[in-house]
Amino acid sequence: RSMDSTTAPASPTPPTPTPPPTARPPAADLWQRLEDRFGRRQFLLKSGWAFFWVFLGGWLLSNLRYLFPNILYEPTLSFKAGFPKDYPVGVSEKWKKLQRAWIVRTDKGFYCFWARCTHLGCTPNWFEAESRFKCPCHGSNFNKDGDVIAGPAPKPLWRCALTIADDGQLMVDKARLENRQGAREQGEFFLPYEGA
Repeated sequence: RSMDSTTAPASPTPPTPTPPPTARPPAADLWQRLEDRFGRRQFLLKSGWAFFWVFLGGWLLSNLRYLFPNILYEPTLSFKAGFPKDYPVGVSEKWKKLQRAWIVRTDKGFYCFWARCTHLGCTPNWFEAESRFKCPCHGSNFNKDGDVIAGPAPKPLWRCALTIADDGQLMVDKARLENRQGAREQGEFFLPYEGA
């Protein structure tokens, strides 16, 4: 029915009072906002996908690191050590740090030690005043010929093969080693040198 000017307007109903907001913990507010925005089903679905992508990204990164490993570069097993005339009589420590080798010149020729203790693999030091190699780890001592004179080392120092290269330089080969008495003084483990 249409309203004409003679009818009185309906009285407005008073607004119903809203209860005062109850204090919610912040976590409940967060969950409520997420539920209002996404709905529980959407929230769980999006959370599942987020977890999947984070897991997949981590897995891909770990596999990518596998393709680029941390590499420790080892020195080559054979190297040229310079010309024989450049070495005075005695033990040369020129190659100890770079190649872990000592070149020894005697009155009769050359030989080369691998600078590795035969006990547990530490690097001994040469003491010129005492004419011996001493291992700082467990006290093994070796004479100038590499023989054990003290300590727990079970074998003499290893001798490396030593030859003259085509250009006249000393060529050390740490892939071929010998430490048996008698065998180490011959063949390629002792290099006679006429200019000695």
